[in-house]
Amino acid sequence: MESMSQSPRQSRVLVADDAESIRALFKKLLTTDGHEVISAEDGAQALDAVREYHPDVVLLDVTMPRLNGLEVCRRLKSDPATRLTPVVLVTGLSELSDRIKGIEAGADEFLSKPVHPHELRARVGSLTRMKHLIDALDSAEAAFMTLALTIEARDPHTNGHCERLARHAVQLGRALGLPPEDLHALDRGGYLHDVGKVGVPDAVLLKPGPLTPEEFALMKRHTEIGDALCAPLQSLRRVRPIVKSHHERLDGSGYPEGLAGDDVPVLAQIVGIVDVFDALTSNRPYRPAWSSEDAAKHLLMQMEEGKFSRRFVEAFLETLKTPSDLPVH
Repeated sequence: MESMSQSPRQSRVLVADDAESIRALFKKLLTTDGHEVISAEDGAQALDAVREYHPDVVLLDVTMPRLNGLEVCRRLKSDPATRLTPVVLVTGLSELSDRIKGIEAGADEFLSKPVHPHELRARVGSLTRMKHLIDALDSAEAAFMTLALTIEARDPHTNGHCERLARHAVQLGRALGLPPEDLHALDRGGYLHDVGKVGVPDAVLLKPGPLTPEEFALMKRHTEIGDALCAPLQSLRRVRPIVKSHHERLDGSGYPEGLAGDDVPVLAQIVGIVDVFDALTSNRPYRPAWSSEDAAKHLLMQMEEGKFSRRFVEAFLETLKTPSDLPVH
């Protein structure tokens, strides 16, 4: 398995302030140090920008309109997906009670107006280094990978399923020309796609025959359980759509949300195709493994029914003809 450390990347900083002059000044100072700067004019815009751009550091003016900085900070720190993102409150308020409110909201640092340029640059530099370290060295990701393999080991019929899924998903991603960060997510997603099955009882997971409607409803919950488990880890942000949506189908017939068309994440579509193929070509308690030819015909049939992308299925079947010898793990 390849190293889980990530190559150095440009830091992204969100500056949220209702004063255009402050936003412009902070952007000028921080871009000089090599940071990418995203701006927001109020608290609501700040929350939207965090969801879209996933900054490494968030600078919040306390007295913004719509949502003030304290409330934005409180929401970011209560969300598992953003609670490890450093938040700096920028304020002209100097009373101890105001600082205590900021601490209670979860702020990591404070900057007092007027902000000294050297202090701003030093604080942001320190916090971005810390955030990169958290992302790169998040040992919880390694624990999750181990958990996924442990779950797989509960069922002897799925031995090697995760590794095969990761390998084939990355091969398909390469064939489609996806960027390295997506290939990394496909690799991790291949291993972690079924991590939510930790919440499925053995009586259901290992049942040798067809599931009852109630049992199937319980089995389907593994997608949402897995997504919730991955949510606290920023390093798994790109993997979460795979975990949650790999059973969605383009015609809206999948689960857990019945997504359709372009709403189904691309990486989830890829893992979904590979998952079906590997499941069909593996022995199960209730049926022997299908041949690769029969499994391919089934994928093509589901493609014609509108469940899978024609481009993705045809590209996947091409990868099976010329397996990649490039290392994946």
